[in-house]
Amino acid sequence: MASRIVDSADVSEEAVIGDGSSVWHLAQVREGVTMGKNCIVGRGAYIGTGVTMGDNCKVQNYALVYEPAELGHGVFIGPAVVLTNDHNPRAINPDGSIKSGEDWEPVGVTIKEGAAIGARAVCVAPVTIGKWATVAAGAVVVKDVPDFALVAGVPARQIGWVSKAGVKLEETAPGIFTCPKTGIRYELVNGKLKEEKSK
Repeated sequence: MASRIVDSADVSEEAVIGDGSSVWHLAQVREGVTMGKNCIVGRGAYIGTGVTMGDNCKVQNYALVYEPAELGHGVFIGPAVVLTNDHNPRAINPDGSIKSGEDWEPVGVTIKEGAAIGARAVCVAPVTIGKWATVAAGAVVVKDVPDFALVAGVPARQIGWVSKAGVKLEETAPGIFTCPKTGIRYELVNGKLKEEKSK
């Protein structure tokens, strides 16, 4: 299935858009972007130079994904999310001259498979958001987020664990967490949560 790019979107000829992907009104996709299959880029969203996106990602309206961000398969970026890329942002150098591309080094946000970033959250690079983690709406993430973690607040702090279904897990036994939606169990070992293997 071919990709769909609406007329008002600004997509570089040097971007690679996967089959079945859609880029909607007023979105901008810069040169060097590699987008997987079946992705959706919403109205007014920005995908920066050289950003990589896996298959089945959703970038909602007016989200800003600055380079060199990396999105795994099935990542959800909510409306108006910002993934930053500068340790020490300034418009000018100490001598008053306007900063150019040579005056700073971009740093990126890495978001692993299945993770979700809620509306208007900000991820301050460099950070990694683990697999299947959830960042609550409006959170400001300044440190790495573990797999399956649920973080919220400013700055973001962990407030629980979530399942692959995106539902907050319930501790049903010491170190054992169960998804109330799917019944799948997860085990906490040495501070890391993993899906329990079928017996």
